[in-house]
Amino acid sequence: MKFIFYIAAFNAFFFALLLFQKRSRGIHDNILITWLSYLGLFIGVYSFYSHSLFTHFHLLSISLISLFLLHGPFLFIYASRLVSHKKIFNRKNLLHLIPFLAFNLYLFVVSFFPDTAHELRIERVHSYIHPPLLFVFFLILTALSGPFYFALTLKQFRKHDINIFNNFSSTEEINLEWLRKLVTVFGIGWTILIFITIIHHVFNYFSMVFCTDSLFLALSLFVILIGYFGLKQKVIFGYDDKLEQRLITEEKTKYSGSTLKEDEADKYAGQLSEFMITEKPYMDPGLTLPQLASQIHITSHHLSQIINEKFSQNFFEYINHFRVEEVKARIQNPKYESFSLLGIALDSGFNSKSAFNRIFKKVTNQTPSQFKSGLKPE
Repeated sequence: MKFIFYIAAFNAFFFALLLFQKRSRGIHDNILITWLSYLGLFIGVYSFYSHSLFTHFHLLSISLISLFLLHGPFLFIYASRLVSHKKIFNRKNLLHLIPFLAFNLYLFVVSFFPDTAHELRIERVHSYIHPPLLFVFFLILTALSGPFYFALTLKQFRKHDINIFNNFSSTEEINLEWLRKLVTVFGIGWTILIFITIIHHVFNYFSMVFCTDSLFLALSLFVILIGYFGLKQKVIFGYDDKLEQRLITEEKTKYSGSTLKEDEADKYAGQLSEFMITEKPYMDPGLTLPQLASQIHITSHHLSQIINEKFSQNFFEYINHFRVEEVKARIQNPKYESFSLLGIALDSGFNSKSAFNRIFKKVTNQTPSQFKSGLKPE
């Protein structure tokens, strides 16, 4: 088991070093460097001294366990920076570290009172030992911290999806699917292990070594995965100083206070439709809402309003509808008979086979192959 911990600790420092050498580091990269460095040290210390700490140094072992209060905040802050379009780091995120600091401040104060310190145990509390209520509170807080932050991070992904569909015409490399799956699977596994640890503490089932080794094993696997995928993760929104004003980032865009009048909206909708047909901007796989808005000389907010209200679609749906229609037209055009379906799709603005197949079927209720086969005479 310890061999796995050694590998995980090494990988944490190794990935942190690779991230540090990355040419175009974003704020999220710097957060991940700090996180991986801390995890490498955390897992490394446990792999060398864990069992002796729990046996001979009760307060120090409790302080080690209190570090679990940092995993959730680091995950949440990392995910928040990935999906954020703002250039400046939000210092309010540091407030998430308060429970960890408060727990260790409490342990520091208790260390001056030997009688009270003797009652603090990570192992199952015996009937003749009555731990202080504040200590029990911090243990409960530590147990709930992981599941709470997993849920909070998944909520961030929901907001991120809305931002993508409001502003981008493709989702490849920006949908954070790898992190979403990792958080979901790890969150479920971590919650189960925390529940097992609680059972041990209350009913004395299993052993403390089994509980902590299992938690650190899960953490080791998490380190290796997030280090590998995090190294390849690119900046999603970029850090343009004026980007915040040009992106639609509200969960439910509201236009009640819009200055766009009804007749102006109708005029712009007509111009937009004509522009889409004549200029075919959707052929650009990386087309975004701000880019299209600048091409037709309208604000991003007004363009989003027109697409939502006049066409009952978000930006992603609107652009990809034209791409699907372009593919359908080319499939039926003898000029493209020698082209493969993927070749036609890439020329029509799609940037991957998986995205093409998924979107085409969603729009037409058919796969591209089924649509093409249906055009052949019996």
